Amino acid sequence: MDRQRMLLAQTPSRSSKSFSRRGILVTGAVAGLVGALGIPAIATKVSAASDMDKKNDLKILNNALYYEHQAIWAYSFAAGKLSNNNIGKAVLALALRNQADHKQHRDTLAEAVMSLGGNPVKAESSYDVSSYIENGEGNIDSDVNIAKLALALETDAAIAYTKEVAMLKTPALITAGASIGSTESAHAAAIRATFKALGVDLEIVPSAFVSSDNRDAWVLKV
Repeated sequence: MDRQRMLLAQTPSRSSKSFSRRGILVTGAVAGLVGALGIPAIATKVSAASDMDKKNDLKILNNALYYEHQAIWAYSFAAGKLSNNNIGKAVLALALRNQADHKQHRDTLAEAVMSLGGNPVKAESSYDVSSYIENGEGNIDSDVNIAKLALALETDAAIAYTKEVAMLKTPALITAGASIGSTESAHAAAIRATFKALGVDLEIVPSAFVSSDNRDAWVLKV
């Protein structure tokens, strides 16, 4: 077994630590709401919402937009660290595909924020993902660890649906939220499938649920 395969074959460790990253988790919480329902439909349906409800939902959507910017940055930043071997190319191809979804989420979220009368939060030049690295949930020092970092981020995005969508007040957004979780959990499953294709013995979908309680079953430790 060559060195790259040995790296990929690392057995993920389990941790009982409960993670509460509201900021990171909101990344996917509302990321596809607008895409699921359509901007014109949302603009029409939110018009009947109270000012208080609009203010509540605007905050959630803008938080989501902030972390969509972060996700797009993270994939671009990591792409520049990947090698040009087969593993690096496989990770890059998947990263670009996932990033394309996040860019679409960014655009639709920005329009949704404006439809609520708000100003979309702007992208920053860089973002901090050091908490993931410190917790051993990925790194930028190898193709394998970059993929693990992306997996942890996407897993948290999927978990966010149970954390944030329930806080929305506008019925149109809540209804759309029921179908959004599949996108972020699919990203996580796709990353795990890439590991499996490269020789790691793991389940692509390790649990019937993606939640804070079974987060450790989804992420892969460095």
